[in-house]
Amino acid sequence: MRKTILLYGIVTAVLLALLKFIEYRFLIHDLPIEFYLGIIAVFFASLGIWAGRRLTRVRVVVATPGFSVDGAALEKVGISSREYEVLGLIAQGLSNEEIAGKLFVSTSTVKTHTSNLFQKLNARRRTQALQRAKELRLLP
Repeated sequence: MRKTILLYGIVTAVLLALLKFIEYRFLIHDLPIEFYLGIIAVFFASLGIWAGRRLTRVRVVVATPGFSVDGAALEKVGISSREYEVLGLIAQGLSNEEIAGKLFVSTSTVKTHTSNLFQKLNARRRTQALQRAKELRLLP
């Protein structure tokens, strides 16, 4: 997020410097100000669309052919179906807020499921939980 804000700031500064340079040159007197405002609007709209698409990019996890979940390990660890759903969304790289939005639950509920997963998988972080789940053949 900081990179995006910094990028906007730098682009704005460069664009303003360019416009000041053009203003002191001959072009500002030949074309109306609306033309320059239109160019700036199109530029920032394009930059906003690019940044929006980049920040809201959907990550797709490709299913591994021939992979099947080890049901015995799932029961042995004691992971519920909802916790397994949360684990799958964590594997897709979603944040707690994004998971809550997808499952239509509160963020605190997702945090509870995540905490339960960490406890059941004997992990402290998301990466450890994912690694442990892969070792148990719960995830591809």
